[in-house]
Amino acid sequence: MFSAIKTLVKDDSGATLVEYGLLLALVALAAIAAMTTLGGKISSLFTNAGNDL
Repeated sequence: MFSAIKTLVKDDSGATLVEYGLLLALVALAAIAAMTTLGGKISSLFTNAGNDL
C-alpha cells in the first residue's frame, strides 16, 4: 500500500502536460499581441495591394 502511494507521489509524468499547456498559452498570447499590433498595418497593406490590381 505504501509503495503504491510512493510511486504516485514520485510520478511526474503529468508535469510535462502542464508545461506544454503553459507553453501553448504563452505562444497564443504572443500571437494575439502580434496580431493586434500589426493587424491594422497588414490590413492596409492588403487593401493597397488589392486597389493597385
